[in-house]
Amino acid sequence: MTAPVFALLDADATEELGQRLAQAFTAPLVIHLHGDLGAGKSTLARAMLRALGVTGAIKSPTYTLIERYRLADGEAAHLDLYRIAEAAELDFLGLDELASQAQLWLVEWPERGGSGLPAADLDISLAVAGEGRRAQLHAGSDIGRVLLARLNEMAAPGASS
Repeated sequence: MTAPVFALLDADATEELGQRLAQAFTAPLVIHLHGDLGAGKSTLARAMLRALGVTGAIKSPTYTLIERYRLADGEAAHLDLYRIAEAAELDFLGLDELASQAQLWLVEWPERGGSGLPAADLDISLAVAGEGRRAQLHAGSDIGRVLLARLNEMAAPGASS
């Protein structure tokens, strides 16, 4: 299966992709979000969490590094590793405990976490493209391939292969 590419013309389209990911979600799932500042990583993560039933404030983990949310069948973890200098800093975040509880990991700037993070089931690379964004999805596991197949079954405006 080729890695699908989504043309995200505005923030609403980025949110729609997050909603579609939530519809295709199967637990456990680890998503690594790649892209420069302003590429839409947090917007996508918030939309997915909201579509999975998270109510109330969905805070950016930019300064806290990790925010945890209750889902219907477990817990979600949203990490933003932009501010860590080296992967060894992950030792202080309690990821071992989190690994046994989280059904969903949304990790921004995963390259900064190195081998201290669980492997991605799905890598999403976001980039600015004119006035909008471009998202390319790549499965890193069987779970990721199932999710991509489910996305493929949905009519997705802006999708191409």
